[in-house]
Amino acid sequence: MTQELRNIAIIAHVDHGKTTLIDSILQQSGTFRDNQKVDERVMDSNDLEKERGITILAKCTAVHWKDKKINIIDTPGHADFGGEVERVLNMADGVILLTDSAEGPLPQTKFVLGKALKQGMRPIVVINKIDRGDARPDEVLDEVFDLFVSLDATEEQLDFPIMYASGRDGWCTDDLENGARESLTPLLDLVVDHVPAPKVEKDAPFTFLSTLLQSDPFLGRILTGRITSGVAKTNMNVKALSLDGKTVETFRLTKLLTFMGVDRVPVESAQAGDIVCVAGMQKTSVSDTICDPQVDTPIDSQPVDPPTMAVTIAVNDSPLAGTEGKKLTSTMIRDRLMAEAETNVAIKVSETDGKDAFELAGRGELQLGVLIETMRREGFELSVSRPRVLIKTVDGEKQEPYEEVIVDVDEEYTGAVIEKMTDRKAELQDMRPSGAGKTRITFLAPSRGLIGYQSQFLTDTRGTGLMNRLFHSYGPYKGDIGGRHYGALISTDKGETVPYALFNLQSRGTMFVGPAEKVYQGMIVGENSRDNDLDINVLKGKKLTNVRASGTDEAVILTPPKKMSLEELMSYINEDELVEVTPLNLRLRKVHLLPSDRKIASKKVG
Repeated sequence: MTQELRNIAIIAHVDHGKTTLIDSILQQSGTFRDNQKVDERVMDSNDLEKERGITILAKCTAVHWKDKKINIIDTPGHADFGGEVERVLNMADGVILLTDSAEGPLPQTKFVLGKALKQGMRPIVVINKIDRGDARPDEVLDEVFDLFVSLDATEEQLDFPIMYASGRDGWCTDDLENGARESLTPLLDLVVDHVPAPKVEKDAPFTFLSTLLQSDPFLGRILTGRITSGVAKTNMNVKALSLDGKTVETFRLTKLLTFMGVDRVPVESAQAGDIVCVAGMQKTSVSDTICDPQVDTPIDSQPVDPPTMAVTIAVNDSPLAGTEGKKLTSTMIRDRLMAEAETNVAIKVSETDGKDAFELAGRGELQLGVLIETMRREGFELSVSRPRVLIKTVDGEKQEPYEEVIVDVDEEYTGAVIEKMTDRKAELQDMRPSGAGKTRITFLAPSRGLIGYQSQFLTDTRGTGLMNRLFHSYGPYKGDIGGRHYGALISTDKGETVPYALFNLQSRGTMFVGPAEKVYQGMIVGENSRDNDLDINVLKGKKLTNVRASGTDEAVILTPPKKMSLEELMSYINEDELVEVTPLNLRLRKVHLLPSDRKIASKKVG
């Protein structure tokens, strides 16, 4: 018995409530037993997703609603993981566009909606978090409509159905004033009625477009995608075609899995239109077509936007190298990066000329930071350079990537934000009040100028500002943009820090290390309050005498050291500095550890 199918992707800006809404759909569709313990945001399955509260990897789930099976794809909301969203939209026949009832559509909303409209989909618009105190649903709806118009939506696409919801509380209604706020039944009914069934050829030979690649300790490589035509059966012989029509390999479908709730369930066969996982391949990767041996034409797939930012990753060669991690060699680092590049089409890995370091290119600091953090937890030790943008030459002219930056700040901080952004060669595009005493400012800024600006922005707005960025296009090179305004405090020796020394050096600037921390010569232990680098001795203990006097042995009161996340450290450093990443610590250091080497290097640059 063939089930009627609906394939839908949920798209939205980061933190607008996609994963929480899916939680409520799974609960109300009877996926879980009444007494079953279920985690919050059950789709965010890896540790980093749980910690950061963001979706990093696109994932599939499925629910039965009445007599239909609805495949639901949860997509990442952060711009850095846009490569995932572009691909998974190929699996869907419709999208739910989720937007926050207070924040309205933000840059990533625009990005993913544009991709969906290009594929001819007719979105369902859900205005979420209606229970927020600062909700402004009518204005947000106008903004969504304007967004559709600006993206050249057709008349049919502009006639979108509208729902108001609270994903956390598990209700949805199409009538905000008088509608019942009881369950998500109206939304699921609308999905069944509004989203078309997959248009597929059931009697044609089997074809399947692979969209997501995972590895399983028992099954090996697993590819998730949609069956475009025909029927898939376990143990059938198939071949894989690359985008240019060449045969990658021939193999047997050893396992066929379909989605049910949050689990993957083995099945003997699956029909055209369904989203399934297949196993048995050794080389087949994302964007390849798995098909019947008689098929010669691959399925077209969406090209992915190119990377815009890169960092250099090398082995850790500091004096403390090898004391904390297990995976230290360049061969191990290379194998891990190549394995990641195979599964994640939004990043590119290349070896440097000397073959001793690797260039890792991706969409942004967060995407690169998440991969490095994952490697760190796997036991790797690395050194990471400052991110740099990838510059192109078009018709003899240098071009660099630009980003659209949307900033929501209290009115009193607008002057400081505009001044800092202008210093970073940004152009003001738009400025308007966005309710609740906040102003929304839109800039077009070179990506280069935004590296390291996030922490400065939070300081300038006392932590109340919101900044969202999205790759816009390549444009003319903007010339020199100044870096960090303050110098570094650099340790002169190897050992453990002493509270007495730290106490006496506090007036020099902000410390990054606390007492009894391991340091070495050339390691950056703080930020100087002036613009020059300063060598300091953090190991100097108090001279002991046999004379005792009141007041000499008072307790030393230390200001807590400033601790930064991996992404903040990467964007904080200058060109002549590195981040040392180990499983237990993140340290800053100079590329040249000895002061004499630093002087020689600075003369060469000068």
